[in-house]
Amino acid sequence: MPGRTGPQETILILGGTKEAAALARELVAAKPDARIITSLAGRTKEPAPLAGEIRTGGFGGVEGLARYLRETGVTHLIDATHPFARQISANAVEAASIAGVPLEIRTRKPWARQPGDTWIGVETLEQARDAIPPRARVLLALGSQHIGLFASRDDVHFVVRLIDPPATPLDLPDHALVLGRPGETAAVETMLLIAHAITHIVCRNSGGTAAYAKIEAARDLGLPVIMVGRAGC
Repeated sequence: MPGRTGPQETILILGGTKEAAALARELVAAKPDARIITSLAGRTKEPAPLAGEIRTGGFGGVEGLARYLRETGVTHLIDATHPFARQISANAVEAASIAGVPLEIRTRKPWARQPGDTWIGVETLEQARDAIPPRARVLLALGSQHIGLFASRDDVHFVVRLIDPPATPLDLPDHALVLGRPGETAAVETMLLIAHAITHIVCRNSGGTAAYAKIEAARDLGLPVIMVGRAGC
């Protein structure tokens, strides 16, 4: 085979999503001579295995990311982060411009309301908190960093599902903790909702397939979903 005539193609994927993991697999298979790196924020202690290289942790803002792009010789940057990960996405735009690296943005489409869905649309997590009726039993399908916002609702029973145990006790007066990833099928999610006598779900419209089963289960059970749109935080 002829030798490489230019710098090695190095692709950095800003990941942490199911779609980013699939993209890494595709690129590793399609570009055996390229260096494929996936960057993870590090919130999950034991992330699922990924193809290619993995780096974990923050970059240190725009300048830190731009420096990493230059020093690592990144030739292509792909933003495949969570749709609500706005800070890293904004940093990626600026850093790519500073470093002169092409940026590709892969934002998954939001879920669309289907016949049978009962959605209560809100713009912020604060509005979601205030939309919960008294004495509700709520599946709080949010990251641990957002849980404390609901601490004032001592008239609600929350069921919180997290992948990893929280570092400190959850700041919720009345709650149950479920450890594990979202169920892959509506049937699995339905069992969870029934077992905990859930009356409402609070979540963000993150789109994609990884967390959609709970939406299907809510539809099947006729449960309201308090849905934070992408204009929210």
